[in-house]
Amino acid sequence: MRHIRSVALTAAALIGLGGGAVFAAPAASAAVPFPSIGWQQRNCDYDGNGFDDVLTGAPGATVSGVTGAGYVTVQYSSSSGLSTTKKSVLNQNTSGVPGGAEAGDGFGRAVASGDLDNDGYDDAIVGIPGEDLAGLSDAGGATVLWGSPTGLHGSDSTWLENPDQPRTGANFGRAIEAARYFAPDPANPDANLRDSIAVLENDALLFFTAPPGAATQLKLADKEVQILESAPAAGDIALRSLSHGNYNEDPWADLAISGVTTGGQPGVGATQVLHGAPDVEDLGEGGVFEGGPAVTSSDFNHDGQDDLAVGDTGSGSSLGGSVSVYLGQGDLSGLDPAPAQTWTQDSPGVPGVAEAGDQWGAEMSSGDTNGDGRPDLAIGAPGEDIGSTSDAGAVWSLRGAPGGLTATGARSFDQNHADIPGVAEASDRWGGQVRLLDANKDGLFGLLAAAPGENTGDGFVWVLPAASSGLVAGGTWTYDGASLGAPVANAQFGAAIDE
Repeated sequence: MRHIRSVALTAAALIGLGGGAVFAAPAASAAVPFPSIGWQQRNCDYDGNGFDDVLTGAPGATVSGVTGAGYVTVQYSSSSGLSTTKKSVLNQNTSGVPGGAEAGDGFGRAVASGDLDNDGYDDAIVGIPGEDLAGLSDAGGATVLWGSPTGLHGSDSTWLENPDQPRTGANFGRAIEAARYFAPDPANPDANLRDSIAVLENDALLFFTAPPGAATQLKLADKEVQILESAPAAGDIALRSLSHGNYNEDPWADLAISGVTTGGQPGVGATQVLHGAPDVEDLGEGGVFEGGPAVTSSDFNHDGQDDLAVGDTGSGSSLGGSVSVYLGQGDLSGLDPAPAQTWTQDSPGVPGVAEAGDQWGAEMSSGDTNGDGRPDLAIGAPGEDIGSTSDAGAVWSLRGAPGGLTATGARSFDQNHADIPGVAEASDRWGGQVRLLDANKDGLFGLLAAAPGENTGDGFVWVLPAASSGLVAGGTWTYDGASLGAPVANAQFGAAIDE
């Protein structure tokens, strides 16, 4: 078992309450540019047909009479776009998936994708943070579903857990992200390249990979997975979300880890970045940034290098929440420690008015909604009140521009829009998950907006089209678990959608 002592997620490493970075970025003698990986390069083509598929979690669903066991759905895309007919539904009672459906497992509470074995088919990782292990309640686990020419199946699935220190209430698998953070073989970093998995527990970050000749393995159905673990945090940070991008122009993906404090000043958002490296032992500190617990990566100022958007809905954030954009500095040093832009609902040109509890920025996704080659940002506010209807939820879009995001052309959407099916209801939490998706590869990213609270917790997803003017409400359609042949009642369908 190898430990990454240099990237221990201690409270000091994650929190910079005075606004300064705790760690200095490594010095760089020369910049070696590598392209953005934040939004142009998706990794969710499970059947290898060249079109992005959609992985959705329904962690509250009843499976075989067991409440809260959960499932995931996979929708396979083509030149015709997103399908509700070519699909799969998988859970822990699916043949070949490790374990079994149990009450409160929450299978699908978190989802992620990456090509973990470099076979050309992306693989899915499903978080099960409520899994009980050996009498340890909510220790948590995760399952890898391997891609193939026919998509995802239960056969040969691989089980992941914390093999070193499973703990009651650790919630292993509460957030997951896959990318090339390091080389499987540091001695030969250009060989056998494949994505690795970053997994969050409540207070620890762990990495999994499938290197050749691994000495410490979890092996199931001839799939080898080795654990590379960072030291657990001191317990003053509740880790909540992950995002990856190329912030410092080297060949490796970087990782943003965001959460909120749990100590004397509870609920304050904090985000730390780790820089990728050929050897996992050498992952470097990329800075500490105010805000959280939501993060997403994209090349917002269109300079070829990824930037980081941090959604701050924690204690002490701007009224109603905010989104700050930290830009890459164009060299190996990574992100600028000061935000280039900070947006709220009260920013000029942004529709609406900031109100307490809106949670504006609790969820984000990036993609080019109008085909101009620049990434736009979708922002979910699941706590937004629509009229007198509390927590109905809404979604905003900010357009990309040469210098970053702009309010010019900004739009907002909710269920009371004339062209959006349904009606705003209390606790729908519309926008609790958002994803921008170019399912048919026409260059326009439409919006998936989920309302996990729809119909008292059943959950629904809305599909908003895109046009040369950006996202539009006309032509919006909806689907739920029933549309995909899955259980509906209290499923919380759409609580997680892979980015």
